[in-house]
Amino acid sequence: MWQQILIRLKPRCRGFHLISDEVISQLPQLQQYQIGLAHLFIQHTSASLTINENADPTVRSDMESHFNHFVPERASYYQHTYEGDDDMPAHIKASLLGSSVMLPIRQGHLAMGTWQGIYLGEHRDQGGSRKILVTLQGSK
Repeated sequence: MWQQILIRLKPRCRGFHLISDEVISQLPQLQQYQIGLAHLFIQHTSASLTINENADPTVRSDMESHFNHFVPERASYYQHTYEGDDDMPAHIKASLLGSSVMLPIRQGHLAMGTWQGIYLGEHRDQGGSRKILVTLQGSK
């Protein structure tokens, strides 16, 4: 069985945000699957999805600090500057981290590890609401 669901995330400030609960709450269809895969694709070029630590919030702030150091704003060689100082770095961060994650489904739930969660990397100061296209495949 295949299904595709478009979910919307509430707007968030720049940083890394644990969104597992928000995503799962918009996917009651998961309960129909005994085994399968969930593919999550963010439909934006200045935000990313990744899987990481779900317990200690300092991991998220350290991720933001590292990426801001690794991909600085106002680099002299950026040509794409007319959308703000945070725009080109946001595109680079999104490309480095990626626009999708694939997760196993087991007995109606996303089968992440105990300490794993879905992160939204919001790389703009004011990114706004974000859309994620979720494709579910598997069997009942």
